[in-house]
Amino acid sequence: MRCPSCSSLDTQVKDSRPTEDSTVIRRRRVCLTCNFRFTTFERVQLRELTVIKRNGRRVPFDRDKLVRSVQISLRKRPVEPDQLEAMVSAVVRELESGGESEISSEAIGEIVMEHLRKLDDVAYVRFASVYRNFREAKDFEAVLGELSADELARAALLRK
Repeated sequence: MRCPSCSSLDTQVKDSRPTEDSTVIRRRRVCLTCNFRFTTFERVQLRELTVIKRNGRRVPFDRDKLVRSVQISLRKRPVEPDQLEAMVSAVVRELESGGESEISSEAIGEIVMEHLRKLDDVAYVRFASVYRNFREAKDFEAVLGELSADELARAALLRK
């Protein structure tokens, strides 16, 4: 592992432990060249995923990019970092276990929106506005109408 301080490859693991949900291993490392200490995280990867962009370009799937885009939609929302991490892990698991090594960016967006909808309605609308490229207020109205219909359906189920 390359040291983020001096770029030396001579680093050593000092401590390893699983995270709370045991899906990631947290490792404390020290650089033997400059004594800089840093943390790395290791997680299981079931398969290499390739994203097919809208323009047809193929790029490797980047979990960190997914996290950043979801974080933007969750900005100033009452969602804990652990909830974000669990949601992103669930999305990645769903993508990796889907059987395909290439997946369209549209399919990824739909899966993310499905998970965001369960987590936070405002974040869902924010993400949808960028993902679906909203241009007018009526685009927002349509998504809000979907959410309202879902709420009415849930309320009806609860009354039964």
